Amino acid sequence: MTKAERAMRWFVTLPPAAFLLVFFLAPALIVVVASFREPGEFGGLAPFTQPTVEAYAFLLGDLVYAEIFARSFFVATLTTLICLALAYPLAWLIAQSPKKRRDLLVLLVILPFASNFLVRIYAWIILLGPLNLLYTPIAVVLGMVYVHLPFMILPLYANLEKHDAALLEAAQDLGASAWTRFWRVTFPLSLPGIFSGSALVFIPVLGMFAVPELLGGTGDILIGNLIKEQFLDNRDWPLGSALSILLTVLVLALAGVAAWAARRGIKGAEALT
Repeated sequence: MTKAERAMRWFVTLPPAAFLLVFFLAPALIVVVASFREPGEFGGLAPFTQPTVEAYAFLLGDLVYAEIFARSFFVATLTTLICLALAYPLAWLIAQSPKKRRDLLVLLVILPFASNFLVRIYAWIILLGPLNLLYTPIAVVLGMVYVHLPFMILPLYANLEKHDAALLEAAQDLGASAWTRFWRVTFPLSLPGIFSGSALVFIPVLGMFAVPELLGGTGDILIGNLIKEQFLDNRDWPLGSALSILLTVLVLALAGVAAWAARRGIKGAEALT
């Protein structure tokens, strides 16, 4: 590798690496350190004396927090499954549409992003109020699905668009029915898109606090709401930091499992082709 090539590599990789170091790694380390400190008398952090695991011991010793974590995972899983059920046929329809119409259909999918997030959630408040669904778990799930559905559609569409139609034609020539062609050809090939879309939906839902805050009731508090309350309302920064660290560890573990499953799905898709 020449000096010019090495210089170009550093020129390309250094800015994003510095950005991640300053705006991701450094704040994460601050939160880790804060989780091992004691809360201040009037909120915030007390003067540092020695590390303590009091926040983690408090979390692990109270079943209320385990219940909130379990509820958050349930809502995230349910939202992901509903998004997948709604997005798959829509993404397939877009992928099968004439090329001149695909751009318009994709534009319609991402069009809600043109308006402010809070404006869209307040619109749901107006819609759900007369139906007596506001401040219920159903309202929270509906809001979550609405917000995150495009994140499931786009990866699925990007995957389905690349499928080789010759594989379906070959399966049809061998006597496979439409349902068999879907389960034996289309679905295995779309697994990478399913895993990508599921990760893009599941992980943000876990940390979402605005939708439960505006659409849910007192019994619909999720882990994101709890973290927000510890930092802004209770001003218990060590406890909020510990909650954030636990959530981050769980999300990283889930992301690792999803990446492993995606690699297996890609290998299975390659075996078909």
